Amino acid sequence: MIEPSVPVLPCGIPPPAPRRSTARFIVLGIVFICAACGLVYELELVALASYLIGDSVTQASVVLSVMVFAMGIGSLLAKRLRLRAAVAFGLIEAALALVGGCSAMVLYATFAWFGGARYALVAFSLAIGVLIGAEIPLLMTLIQRVSRQDAGGTVADLFAADYVGALVGGLAFPFLLLPVLGQLTGALLTGAVNAVAGGALVLWLFRRDLTRRARWWLFAANVLVLAILATTTALVGDFEQAARRAVYGGQVRVAVQTGVQEIVLTGSRTGHGPGGPLDLFLDGRLRVSGRDEYRYHSALVRPAMDSGPHGRVLVLGGGDGLAAREVLRYRGVTSVTLVELDAGVVELARHDPALSALNGHAYDDRRVVPVVADAFGWLRGPGRATGPYDVVISDLPDPGITPSTKLYSEEFFGLAARVLAPGGRIVVHAGPVATRERTYWTVESTVRAAGLRTVPYRATGRLTGFTAGPDRASGSTAPHDWGFVLASAGAAPRAPLPPELEPLAYARPRAGLPPSTLVHPRYTG
Repeated sequence: MIEPSVPVLPCGIPPPAPRRSTARFIVLGIVFICAACGLVYELELVALASYLIGDSVTQASVVLSVMVFAMGIGSLLAKRLRLRAAVAFGLIEAALALVGGCSAMVLYATFAWFGGARYALVAFSLAIGVLIGAEIPLLMTLIQRVSRQDAGGTVADLFAADYVGALVGGLAFPFLLLPVLGQLTGALLTGAVNAVAGGALVLWLFRRDLTRRARWWLFAANVLVLAILATTTALVGDFEQAARRAVYGGQVRVAVQTGVQEIVLTGSRTGHGPGGPLDLFLDGRLRVSGRDEYRYHSALVRPAMDSGPHGRVLVLGGGDGLAAREVLRYRGVTSVTLVELDAGVVELARHDPALSALNGHAYDDRRVVPVVADAFGWLRGPGRATGPYDVVISDLPDPGITPSTKLYSEEFFGLAARVLAPGGRIVVHAGPVATRERTYWTVESTVRAAGLRTVPYRATGRLTGFTAGPDRASGSTAPHDWGFVLASAGAAPRAPLPPELEPLAYARPRAGLPPSTLVHPRYTG
């Protein structure tokens, strides 16, 4: 059994070799660190892919399945490297640190300048998976050189350290790296830790397993990787600005990463003149355009408000204040409760000059009561006690986006129906009809399944489509309409639709589509 190697002192006398128990503990510590770094790389790919491409379920499935497959390939390839396990492990860790650390930046650059990141995502999943898969067989070989424990006990210790490290990495990513450092810097720092840990293990504990030339090559490789990661980290700020300009154009005024999403505002501070009208992007998706938002919000609010009493109004979503602006145009409105998940959106809607002017300074009206909460949870809890409401306005993201799926479920609409006053109405933004017809009619079917009578309609004349984010990357045709569903618990609302809106009851599919539920979501991105 090969003894663990140690550096030679200047006098030429080697220091006492570390005890086998100490060497074994060091190897297991490196296993712990490498496992934590590996899981951070996986989660980074999943998070960035969901943001850039959309549909988090699909992207997580692609990343994890490809990576696990690649880990199997890496384990098979590592069999050929066991005779030179130390140098092979050192080089693999240097490569993994470089590839994993730079993966987020390369993916974002691919998306920003080439409009898509799917192929790069698969390539990085394969590369990182192969490198991670090669770690365990090599570490198994190395730990057997410093431990007298039987093979079964060694495997148990190795996998225990690996799983605990994965736990720490999995918790560190959402609670430390992502909120404190961000996606790009967090990945680069993880790569640096990975390189230092792998290089230190081989260059110190297994130094005598390496030839003098191998030691210098491995040392140089790690120094080069760390230099690249450090230089890239120093350029992250400039890179983010250049990438945002490539995605959103040159008029990015505000770019904020909240605990919920990235918020970007473009256009001039006044909303007109040089710089153009305001555009609001949430996680890369165009949510509000000053060019035509009035058409959307008028179509969303007017049919519900015109159909009966409207003293008490509940707005779900709509933190930009634009739906509230339309509600406040009506006489007799006594209160507007606005439930928004992201406090950052509310803050911008209050204080950003262009956005607050666009929403008519709705938050300055004492009748508007903002609540920062998840709409689903709020309706299950305190929302029940604050009703009933004459009108409920669901101004939420498109149902095809995975995080929004529960907000378009039968259970959600059932909760919303419970806070309606007698004769109350609910209106739901259901996405474009022309380009996502099945999704739209699934929403309508789901609202009916909650016991509501529906009036489907749409507004045409849309001027802006998807220009950034997952919507651009998907290659989808830009929609030219907005679809809505107006509903009530009693008879269907009878107030005539404004002439600019098109009723869609005639187009309802003959065979009703099955509703979407929490346990069986039926929307696709």
